Amino acid sequence: MKKKIGLIHATMNSVQPILSAFQQHAPEAVLVNFMDESLIYELNEKKVITNDMVRRLVELISKAERSGVDGILLTCSSFTPCVEQISDLFDKPLLSADMSMLERAVEIGSKIGVIATVEAAGPTTEGLLKQVAQEKAKEVDIETVVIHKAFQALQDGRKEDHDYLILEKIKELEFKSDVIVLAQFSMARVLEQDSTFQVPVLTSPEISVKAILQEIQKHGSTRFEEQQNV
Repeated sequence: MKKKIGLIHATMNSVQPILSAFQQHAPEAVLVNFMDESLIYELNEKKVITNDMVRRLVELISKAERSGVDGILLTCSSFTPCVEQISDLFDKPLLSADMSMLERAVEIGSKIGVIATVEAAGPTTEGLLKQVAQEKAKEVDIETVVIHKAFQALQDGRKEDHDYLILEKIKELEFKSDVIVLAQFSMARVLEQDSTFQVPVLTSPEISVKAILQEIQKHGSTRFEEQQNV
C-alpha cells in the first residue's frame, strides 16, 4: 500500500531536494507539501525560535495530519529542536529531516565539520550533534561555518555561486574532518556538481526518506500490537 507523507517546509529551497530524494528512493510514496516560508525569514531576522513560530509550525503540521498522511517530515533543520517538544501532540509519526544524518555523522568520526547557509542552522546542528554524541558517550570536535552569502545567492537565483561557495568550504574542511555535514536540505544540490571528496559529505534528503518510511512501518506495527492486546 502506498504511503502518504506530509512534507513541512519553511523555505522553497528545501522542496526540490526532498522531492528528488523520494523520486529516487521511494517513488511509490504520495507526497503532500505544506509551506510557510515566512518562518525562515523571521528566523533569519530574530535568530531564535519564538513561541509564535512554534505555534505556526504546529498549525502547519496539524493541517498535514488532518489531510490523512501516514507520516510527517519536517524539512527545515533550523526547526529541528521543536520536534521533540511538539511530537506528542500528533498521532502520526513526526520526524525532523536531519536527526538520522547527525547520528550517522557521530558514528563515522569524532572530528565533524558543519556547513550551513542560514544563521540559526549552524548552531542548531552543532548543538544537536553534541546531544547525539553525549547520548552515544562519544567525544566530538565540531567546527561550524555559516556561509550567509550562499543563502542569499540561492534566494537570488544564483545557484552556481551558491554551489561554488559551499564546495570551496568543503575542500577547506575535508583535510581536518572525519566527516562533513551539510546542515540544510537546500545544500544537497552541491553534490550533483562534485562528490569527489576526501571524507564523507552527508546531506539529509536520502537518509530522511528512509528514516520516515521506517518510522511509519514501526508505527503501524505498534498500532497493530495495541489492537491485538485490547
